[in-house]
Amino acid sequence: MRRAGRRAVALVVSLALVVPAAGCWRDRWPLPGPRPWPSGVAPSWQWQLSGELDADVDAEVFVLDPFTTTIEETGRLRGRDRRLICYVRAGSYERSRPDAARFPERLLGGAVAADGRRWLDVRQWEVLRPILADRFRLCRGKGFDSVLVADVDGYARSPGFPLGFDDQLLFNRRLAELARSLDLSPGLGNDLPQVAALAPDFDFALNEECVRLRQCERLLPFADAGKPVFHVEYEGTTETFCATSLGYGFSSIRKERALGAWRAPCPA
Repeated sequence: MRRAGRRAVALVVSLALVVPAAGCWRDRWPLPGPRPWPSGVAPSWQWQLSGELDADVDAEVFVLDPFTTTIEETGRLRGRDRRLICYVRAGSYERSRPDAARFPERLLGGAVAADGRRWLDVRQWEVLRPILADRFRLCRGKGFDSVLVADVDGYARSPGFPLGFDDQLLFNRRLAELARSLDLSPGLGNDLPQVAALAPDFDFALNEECVRLRQCERLLPFADAGKPVFHVEYEGTTETFCATSLGYGFSSIRKERALGAWRAPCPA
């Protein structure tokens, strides 16, 4: 078999591992369209991306990794009427992901962080769309009804490409549209400079450290529209930041940066 043929077979096998076969998850539970978020209410929440999942955390909303979270785990949470948000790094490349081979080298830019992530050239929508669509389908197939898109502010970093404000805005709006086309409620991760423009396109927001950075007022377009804002701080104590974040109407927690099971929520 020629090398190109072997690569094609490997890709088919990897996708079979990533995306559930049609119908296999529908037999477990019905998946209607995404539930509307309650207006003006910021539900309690948990964000866990590492370690063994603690499904007993007292939270209404769980933000989880679609690759490492199993169907059995999401099934248990759904059985307890928990709302599940799928965390997808839509604007960056991670070499450890099962679909990493699908990203052409020409799309990979500068480093996002020391963990090996690299910015993506988000102007190449026709190349990225099918990859991201499969990730969103994975979310849906595992029982998530919402998706949070992260690393969607590369234009303001050092992406290695001449990305402009409008390039990022178009990409982020396309992500929201793609999510809705697959019956997922879209959420915006960070990207504070574009919040005012993107709030109409997204159903909720997740922010890291707006109190420490003194930028919480930028999230008011979501809060004023009655859309949930999930907020996390990594430093200080709940006593030091909760008064500020709760004053804005956010649902706030203290987490360690590894995003394991531990959390300290602000008092209700």
